[in-house]
Amino acid sequence: MGWSLGELIARHDVPGAQVAVLADGRIEDDAAGVLSRHTRVEATTDSIFKIGSITKLWTATLVQQLMDEGLLELDRPVSDYRPGLGKFTVRQLLTHTSGMDANHFVDTGRGDDAIEKFVDTLADVDHPFPPGTVFSYSNSGFATLGRLVEVLRGQRFHDVLRERIATPLGLRTVAVDPYEAILHRAAVGHFDGGEPTTSWAVRYHCTPSGSHLAISARELLEFVRMHLTDPNLAALRETQLDEVPDFGGGQVGWGLGWMRYRDGIVGHTGVSKGQKAFLRVAPSAGVAVAVLTNSAGGAPLAYEIFAQVLHDLTGVETDPLPVPPANPTPIDVERMGGTYRTTLHDITLAVENGRTFLTYRPRNGKPENRVEVVRLTDKAVITVEPTFDGHQVLSLIGDDGNGRAQFLHNGSAAYRIA
Repeated sequence: MGWSLGELIARHDVPGAQVAVLADGRIEDDAAGVLSRHTRVEATTDSIFKIGSITKLWTATLVQQLMDEGLLELDRPVSDYRPGLGKFTVRQLLTHTSGMDANHFVDTGRGDDAIEKFVDTLADVDHPFPPGTVFSYSNSGFATLGRLVEVLRGQRFHDVLRERIATPLGLRTVAVDPYEAILHRAAVGHFDGGEPTTSWAVRYHCTPSGSHLAISARELLEFVRMHLTDPNLAALRETQLDEVPDFGGGQVGWGLGWMRYRDGIVGHTGVSKGQKAFLRVAPSAGVAVAVLTNSAGGAPLAYEIFAQVLHDLTGVETDPLPVPPANPTPIDVERMGGTYRTTLHDITLAVENGRTFLTYRPRNGKPENRVEVVRLTDKAVITVEPTFDGHQVLSLIGDDGNGRAQFLHNGSAAYRIA
């Protein structure tokens, strides 16, 4: 591949990683490091890493299969298929425009009915936006799609995923839950400071949005190969939103599940319990790159690989991770300043002694947190200090009717309350 993965993980302080590249119909892969800094088990190409929200592409695939069979329509409310699922359409759920609460967290257990129980709780939630009006990334929306798959197939979600995708593709390094993961060389996540996480997975109800699925980078690209060769699945990559707020990942639009980047690149990113996974695909060139890491700080490594591989194989120049400008101009306080609300926080953007801060006040009474930001563009700010995974970008978009930004957006939207 022209570079040493071992050198890259050392430079970026990533415990272990896998990389796979699909080009000219062939897949090459590599692995380096350890699966856990506690056990020191070696990362190999047949190890499995959690892919987090890249799972949403698998859920979208199961939805497309239902549409191909005439069992589902893209623009019908999901409640038409089972009362109580909501007035959102399938398209709105796939494009994160359902208006559904992005921060609804409730544990409904580990049983076969966990997804059903979770989706039932959504009926009592005050969703912040009318369907079809605001892009706001929502794991709950994909949990709802997973429940729809269960209803129409009459099976548990992970059984459908295995029967309809993993088995037909002949995938062997794939685990749909922790009980299967233990049969493989499974990566363990690491957080800031490099310590292994003490739990492998989050709540089971999140499975359709990305809490459990683990796979090798090579076999993730076998899934991508299916998308590049099946004409029915090409519909999922078609642009549905030709503009989304800048939240630092380089996304410029959205398909049905797929994130869209400039120059025709599509993909997705996944985060799950100290593991971070990245996928980029150039459909016109038949090229795909998967980078799987067992570190919450895996982004700089992945972006370095994307920059080289995509340039060498497709000529595409990959946008780097954002950094604060050397000499930022003052923010537009009149437009950007104020307080914005999510289910979890009230977030205030204000200027103090010439410096700009975001103050996060948890709505459950826990201590507040404050971070300094500077102006990145006319519509976005960026944190001054990086976390272990880089600088966070937040967009100030919309108009509240008084010339002020209506939303503070970091992928999910917070709405202005003051």
